[in-house]
Amino acid sequence: MRDHLWAGIAIYNDGEFHAAHDAWEDHWLDLESGTDDERFLHGLIQFTAAVHHAHGTNWAGVRGLAESGAGYLADLPTHYREVNVGEVRAYLRRVAADPEHVERVAPPRLTHEGVALLPEDLRFEAAAVAAAVLAEEYGYDEEVTESAIAYARDDLDAEKATSQFVTFVMDFARDAANRGIIFQRMEGAVGKRDHKEEDVEGLFD
Repeated sequence: MRDHLWAGIAIYNDGEFHAAHDAWEDHWLDLESGTDDERFLHGLIQFTAAVHHAHGTNWAGVRGLAESGAGYLADLPTHYREVNVGEVRAYLRRVAADPEHVERVAPPRLTHEGVALLPEDLRFEAAAVAAAVLAEEYGYDEEVTESAIAYARDDLDAEKATSQFVTFVMDFARDAANRGIIFQRMEGAVGKRDHKEEDVEGLFD
């Protein structure tokens, strides 16, 4: 829960409103319907969707998403899981009453323990969630990203002092301006590691 939550918050605060809900959705789908965590993530998903749809001036859609999002968050504490739920809920209620509110007032940033997390604040596992989501959002080869994440975890499990894959994954999540170049280098490193793994396996065939 924590890594998906942090990844979504950081992506949202970085302006990736559409991608943010994917970080939460993967975890949300596995939760029992009606639980606090399920309603919490469902409300955040509706919130980011409302903000995203506001850019297309689909006011009926924005109103519906705001109403449902506020409903999901209605009975949760104002700082559920240390996130500023009360602020989000109040914003959604204002938007539900007046969808064009989104054009006059910027949506609140999401905070965890009072901090508006950004991609550069994420630890590896949360950055891995963000990297996978952003790869899908921008059409990068998801298999390459998944392989890089898997190799990074292998290196961390082996307690390697340094790992190019950990660096690639975290940089891919953090550095939007250079994401294309980072992906190219990551892809090359994955290809080399794949060949090395295949060579090792061949020794035992």
